[in-house]
Parts: sequence; structure tokens; C-alpha cells
Amino acid sequence: MSNIETSDLETHLLECYLFVDDYLKSNPKVADWRRSNNSDPEFTDAEVIVIALMQGYFRTDTLKRTYELVVANAEKAFPSRAGYKQWIRRLQRLPDQVGRLARAAALRGLAGEGRKLYAADSLPIPLCESARHGRARLLDEDGAKFGVDASGDWFYGFKMHALIHQPTQVVITAMLLPGNRRDQIAARGLARPMSGGVLLADEGYRGEALFDWLYNQAQTLRVMPSDGSDEGHSAVSRARQQAESSFSGLWRRFSNRVYARSWHGLWTSLLLKVLHFNLDRADIVSQPVESTRD
Repeated sequence: MSNIETSDLETHLLECYLFVDDYLKSNPKVADWRRSNNSDPEFTDAEVIVIALMQGYFRTDTLKRTYELVVANAEKAFPSRAGYKQWIRRLQRLPDQVGRLARAAALRGLAGEGRKLYAADSLPIPLCESARHGRARLLDEDGAKFGVDASGDWFYGFKMHALIHQPTQVVITAMLLPGNRRDQIAARGLARPMSGGVLLADEGYRGEALFDWLYNQAQTLRVMPSDGSDEGHSAVSRARQQAESSFSGLWRRFSNRVYARSWHGLWTSLLLKVLHFNLDRADIVSQPVESTRD
């Protein structure tokens, strides 16, 4: 505990808890999902989620290590907490709640913001090392497929697709799709929450068919660095570079190794990173002080 700023951790825990608990209490249909006699456990869903959110604070690769650090440094904050195995089972049943919280945090960040400038990007989520591709079977029934990353290398797993509101950098929506799903296809799903605007895109989103669909169906103008005149090219390139910087901050939160062994576990762990990212970008939680956390 000597390397943890206790007051800083307590502040971060409290800020996360207030947001999560307030949202769940304000949206009882989201919170009251259980259909059993044990519908009001002492160890609440808000506490389950907040412990997991500390992965962003401690910067750890695994939720297990996150749980251990919370217990070691903030044990009194969760007097009714369950053991690790029960906690992780509870957490993996809450992807819908975590996703809605991420959306609520994004809406908080968008409050009063009228600019409709967005950016889309994707990140491969490989389930195994390339040396194991010949034996890759994990989550194949859940849609894991072979795909090609931006460098032209093969991977086995999924792709995380995200839409960011560029001025605020909050994630508007995110999707986990098979690794072979093209960015052009994913873009249509990402664009649905948009109410018109401009979409900054790289060459992965090229194509006349996508341009027409976005313009006609989503009232959205797709622009890429390869579009237009030299002056326009320069402006779009600068804007796209700013977008890539935003995505870099998001993708850095994702580990190169996947520890989940179920689709729900994987999706919940990814959504938690999006939620913590949005809490940060929307200034709902304060920035932790620099320290060695692990």
C-alpha cells in the first residue's frame, strides 16, 4: 500500500460509485434485471462494476489483479463484497448495464456540445498468438474469425469498432464483430446513433456505396485524407491525425492479451474500458496522480 495514494484512490472510487449508483437508481428497469428471490443483494451491482472500473486506475492487464488491489488498498469500501469467483460471475452478467453506463457517460460529455464531427476506427482483438493459429478454436461458435490487421498481418479473434465524437473525445458507440468483418460494413452500425454530421475516416472506410449510404441514410458526410484538393486534403489530414490521437488514448487501455474465455466475459471487459475512458473524457472522474500502481 506504500506505493498507492490512498486519498487519490478513495476519491476515484467515490466518483465512479456516485455516477454508477445514481444512474442505476435513476433507471430501475436497467437495475432490476434479476428474476429471483435474491433480487436485492447486499453487495450491489454498482459495487461490482466500480471494483472492475479500478482496472483503469491501477492500469492492470487482468480483472483478477484489479480485484486483489482493491481488496488490498480499499477493503473497507466494500464490506459486503463477494469473493473473486462470485464477483467475476456477477460482473460477466452485466454487459447491458455497463454498456448503458458508457452511453450515459458519453451523453454527459456531449451536454451543450453542438459540433457534429465524428471519427471511426477499429482495433483487432486477437484471442491467441499467431503461432497457435492452426489450433485456434476459442470462441469460434461466438463469431471469432481470422482477419487482417492494418499492417497486413493475420489474427484470429474479433474487431472492436468505435465511433468517437472528435471535439469531446467520448466514445458514442462501440461494437465487437468477427475479425473478418470489414470496416465499411461496421460503419453503418456505428453511424446509426448519429443525427447527421461529418465522419472522419481512413482508407478502411473507402467506397462509393458506403459514402452514398451514409449520406442518404444517416445524413452524414464521410471525408478521408484522400478526398478533395490539396488544401482540403491538408485540413482533413490534420483532423484525422487528431482523431487518431484520440483513438490512441482509447486503444492503449486494451491489453495485447485476452484473458476472458467467454464472449460475455470478453465483451464486458472491453465495455468497462470504454466506460472508464468516457468517465475520464467527460470529466466525471478526476485524473489520478502519477504513481506506481502495480
